Amino acid sequence: MFIPKANRIAVFSYLFKEGVLVVKKDTVTPTHPHIEGCTNLEVMMLMKSLESRAFIRVTFSWQHSYCYLTDEGIEYLRTYLALPAEVVPATHKKAAGRPEGRDRDEEGERPAFRGGGDREYRPRDGGFGRGGGM
Repeated sequence: MFIPKANRIAVFSYLFKEGVLVVKKDTVTPTHPHIEGCTNLEVMMLMKSLESRAFIRVTFSWQHSYCYLTDEGIEYLRTYLALPAEVVPATHKKAAGRPEGRDRDEEGERPAFRGGGDREYRPRDGGFGRGGGM
């Protein structure tokens, strides 16, 4: 299938930037939802070509193909798009620090919710079900 070079570069640059790409198995959709100017069929055929050369790994679920870039695919797209070695996909970037999470108590190590604080309302001697005493 003939795919214009501008569309091929748009798909490859999106795939390299994100590291993953989702393609719905729908050949009549006029555009891909994430890539401007490309039809869904063009994106499907490009992913099929990259998969046959082992540049991506494809997982198919519920009529959607989830395409993950492999290390060989990163090198291929880096040479095809003429990108420097410092540029890496978003899925390969390390997180800068620990994300903001649960509140911590005064010691700083354990989360504040650990311990018997929220379970004190349950009586230990009775109840219903298998563990209930009758």
